Amino acid sequence: MKIVLIEPYFSGSHKSWATELKFFSRHKIEIISLPGKFWKWRMRGGAITLAKEFMELNYDPDLLLATDMLDLTTFLSLTRSRSSKLPVAMYFHENQLSYPLPKNSKDLQKKYERHYGFINISSALAADHVLFNSNYHSESFQVEGLKFLRKFPDYKEPETMDVIQKKSEVLYLGMDLSKFDKYQNIKKNNPLILWNHRWEYDKNPEPFFRNLFKLKDDGIDFKVALLGESFNSKPSIFEEAKNRLKNQIVHYGFCDEFSAYAKWVWMADILPVTSNQDFFGGSVVESMYCDTYPLLPDRLTYPELLPNALHAKHIYCSYDELYNNLKKSILNIEETRKFSQKKIFNQYNWKNIIKSYDDLFESFVS
Repeated sequence: MKIVLIEPYFSGSHKSWATELKFFSRHKIEIISLPGKFWKWRMRGGAITLAKEFMELNYDPDLLLATDMLDLTTFLSLTRSRSSKLPVAMYFHENQLSYPLPKNSKDLQKKYERHYGFINISSALAADHVLFNSNYHSESFQVEGLKFLRKFPDYKEPETMDVIQKKSEVLYLGMDLSKFDKYQNIKKNNPLILWNHRWEYDKNPEPFFRNLFKLKDDGIDFKVALLGESFNSKPSIFEEAKNRLKNQIVHYGFCDEFSAYAKWVWMADILPVTSNQDFFGGSVVESMYCDTYPLLPDRLTYPELLPNALHAKHIYCSYDELYNNLKKSILNIEETRKFSQKKIFNQYNWKNIIKSYDDLFESFVS
C-alpha cells in the first residue's frame, strides 16, 4: 500500500513522527513537506506549494495522510484531478481552537485571528477520517469547535462538529522510545529536577521556577537540568532562573546531540510539569519511560497518560500541592528513585503501536 504524507511544518515532533512512521511502517510512505517555520504562513499558504509538489510527484498513492497545519480544502481543490478519488485522513498533533494564547498577545488584543481555527474545522470536515493523538485532544476539539462556531452571526452550522466527531478516532502518538535504552546505566548523585519542554509561554514555566525558588529559600538541596528548544523570544523567567539558581543549574539549553539529551533524562529524578498546553505530552512520556518521577497537573492529557491507581501520587490539583509533593520527593529521594513504569509507556513505542497504524490505514483504503 502507498501513502503520501503531507506535512507543512516539518520540524520538531512533527518531523520525528513523520520520519519514524515512514521507517517503521510496513507500507510505502512518501513525505512531501515544508520547513518548520512561519507557522501562520504554513497554515494560510502552504497548501498551494504542497499541492504543486503533489501534482508533480511521480508516485500514485492509495491514501493521502495530512497533518493539522494543512489547509486541506485548498489542497484538495488544487489537486482534484489526482486526489478526488483518494481516501484522505488527517492527523491532529495540535489544533488552533484549543491552543492557549499569552496574556500580552497581539492576536488576543485584536480578539485573535479566527482563521486558523476555521482552517482546522474545515479541513477536518473535508477529510474522510480524522485522527487525534489523545482522548483529551479529541474532546477539547469538539468543545472548542462548538464555542468557535457559535460566535458567528448566522448559519453557524453547529452540526459540523457532530459530522467530524462521527469520523474521528484516537490514534496515540507513536514514538521511538527504544533509542533511549542504551543510555540507561547512568549514575545518580544529587536529586535532579528536569525541564525538557519548549521554552515558551504555553509550557507555563513561571510556577515551575517559583517552586524551585521556594525550594532554594527553604534550604532544600537539589539540582536542575533545563533542556528543550529555546526560540528567539523566550519567557523572561528563564533568565531570572539562570541568575537565581546558578548554583543549582547543571545544564541550561538545548542538547544538539540526542545522546546528551537521553543521558540527562535518564539522570533526572523528578519531572514537575506545569504546562497549559499539551495535546499528548511527548517529552513527558520520554521522561517517564526513563523512570523519572512525574508530578503532573490535573488537566489536559496528563491524567490520561497514567492509570488511575497512580493519580494520587503523581497528579496534583494546586501549585501548593505541587510544592509539597516536590519537596517530599526530594527529601525521600531513594523512594522516589524506585519509580519504574516503563511497561505503561512502552505502548507508545513504534514497535508496539505501528501495527495499529498500518491496520487502520489499510481499513481506510478497503
